Amino acid sequence: MEEINKTAKIQFFFRPFSADPKVQVGIFVAFLTMYLISLSGNTTIAVIVQINHSLHIPMYFFLANLAVLEIFYTSSIAPLALANLLSMGRTPVSIPGCGTQMFFFVFLGGADCVLLAVMAYDRFVAICYPLRYTHVMSWPLCVELVVGSLVLGFLLSLPLTILIFRLPFCNNEIYHFYCDMPAVMRLACADTHIHKTALYIVSFIVLSVPLSLISISYVFIVAAILRIRSAEGRHRAFSTCSSHMLVVLLQYGCTSFIYLSPSSSYSPEMGRVVSVVYTFITPILNPLIYSMRNKELKDALQKALRKF
Repeated sequence: MEEINKTAKIQFFFRPFSADPKVQVGIFVAFLTMYLISLSGNTTIAVIVQINHSLHIPMYFFLANLAVLEIFYTSSIAPLALANLLSMGRTPVSIPGCGTQMFFFVFLGGADCVLLAVMAYDRFVAICYPLRYTHVMSWPLCVELVVGSLVLGFLLSLPLTILIFRLPFCNNEIYHFYCDMPAVMRLACADTHIHKTALYIVSFIVLSVPLSLISISYVFIVAAILRIRSAEGRHRAFSTCSSHMLVVLLQYGCTSFIYLSPSSSYSPEMGRVVSVVYTFITPILNPLIYSMRNKELKDALQKALRKF
């Protein structure tokens, strides 16, 4: 009981990237710039898809939902990270606050990974079964797939977050810029073997299973594209799919490095650096890649800009 009472009073602090205030300000400016670009880019995609009736098809419906997820995903991390960069790590976060951030990060990140697999399935049906596409990818199914992504993310995140925050904590300095699960578990003064196993199982479900489905989808997609006789048709199909694959490789590659590596090889410093990729960089790349490599979206954006 005494351990629980002590833990309840703990406030966490985040270790600064550097003891030099100038370096911290430089990182703050970089993070703020990336966050604002991510917000504006993903908001633009969501709005463009909403106001353009020609984009009211499953592919863009999923893309708009991905953009909205990215907005909330980065917003669950960025404000507290930015505040700590300016205060040199002196901005505290309570245990409930840290738990809330962890829950939303895993919930939205998990839904994001599952949604990328849904988008691969959408491209698989569109390219491999074009005549049946509108019948298979009906609007009720599209809505169910998006809702299913959110529900799965929620069901995986909530019990894991509760399990981790039942631990007693003996240290209050998190070697990270947000409440990441491996970093928080390192502060516990109890055996975390069960917690690490649970985290690995959840990470495997969220990362390996969708990635396997994406890989299988793209094997069939590439085979179907190579059978297209028209060079223009092949180029268009490859353009759409390659942009999606680039996002997938970045997202799954970096997150797998952190969550599927053996806990004995976990490096707090490396974990913090790699986390920047999937918390700040990939949310920027999503709108940039899709808008630059997608003619319909690019035309819709140019048309909207000409009206102003």
